[in-house]
Amino acid sequence: PLFAGGVNLYLRQKMPFLRRLPGWATGWLDSRPMLLFAAKMAGMTSPRDLGEMTIESLRGTHGKQGEDWRRLVDWIGQTEKPDLVSLSNGLLNGLAPAIRRDLGVPVVCSLQGEDSFLDTLPPSHRERAWDAFRANNDDVAAYVATSEYYSAQMRRRLQLPYDRVRCVRNGMDLSAFTPAAAPPEVPTIGFLARLCQGKGLDTLVEAFLLLAPRLPAARLVLAGTCTSADDKFIAAMERRIAAAGLTDRVTWRKNMDLAEKVDHLRGLTVLSVPATYGEAFGLYIVEALACGVPVVEPDHAGPAELVRATGGGLLCAPDDPAALAESLERVLRDPALRNELAASGRAAVLRDFTADRMAADFSALCAEVLAARKLNESPAAAV
Repeated sequence: PLFAGGVNLYLRQKMPFLRRLPGWATGWLDSRPMLLFAAKMAGMTSPRDLGEMTIESLRGTHGKQGEDWRRLVDWIGQTEKPDLVSLSNGLLNGLAPAIRRDLGVPVVCSLQGEDSFLDTLPPSHRERAWDAFRANNDDVAAYVATSEYYSAQMRRRLQLPYDRVRCVRNGMDLSAFTPAAAPPEVPTIGFLARLCQGKGLDTLVEAFLLLAPRLPAARLVLAGTCTSADDKFIAAMERRIAAAGLTDRVTWRKNMDLAEKVDHLRGLTVLSVPATYGEAFGLYIVEALACGVPVVEPDHAGPAELVRATGGGLLCAPDDPAALAESLERVLRDPALRNELAASGRAAVLRDFTADRMAADFSALCAEVLAARKLNESPAAAV
């Protein structure tokens, strides 16, 4: 069953009278066709429009969305009672008080990128949202961040001690990500993320404009997801490339499926996603290294931690096209360095960034939470 469908939540938040809709109407708004249609229109909403809705979500069963969350918690209690509940995102931690109170089980809550969303809310909502987030801390047994960098960030933002925000690095099924039989004949720089400014696409374009005269054969392939909200930015980048006379050396690949993404990665000499904000992780780095493609990343946040952990790339000054161009040129001109980075990176991700490793680490953390709960509930602990 589906609970708290996005269309229903949004409409009832903006138009309270819709909370009295009959069941058949709310069911239609939660239907698969309607939700798929809404997903295609994702560019229509932004954090600027969602401040009040975010706060109400963080208030859980006490907020305006309380009826939806109440149904979800009741349903969990009516099924086979879990030993523990895992929330996939910090913005769902409003559920933790009701789960802990009504079901009597601990809650762990994953964290990845919540700060970049909350910090872009309107000023009138931003601190209220952070306060609502922190208000649920006592009902979350452990927060689980995807990097040591983000663990430290969220400890500070949530005002929590070290043991309350733990790190379990992302892992994934890497079976589809294999190296190409041979490197591309033409030096090819690639990008793989949302095609937007926040991911540093403009920084990479500027770096390529600096690099292009020095490496006349080099090409740039810009790939990733985009919505209508990104069209204006992409058009500006296309004009910038055209003004430099480099349109024929730049390729765009938008909204690819898995097979197309792997094909894109295997056709690269080096990957760079010079994100301008403190990114929590960066799965594109793991995917590239699994395909034997080294990376060049800004020396900050989660991506820098990944590069250091894998040895699969070079780091450069953040938000600096000249520094990025210099590091990319170094990789493109030095086959021995390129091969060394690729071999180190691929070995590391196959060892440390698999789905099995992530599952084992997460399972161990959950077992630790349950053991601590059992200890705290024992008669000896009570005495």
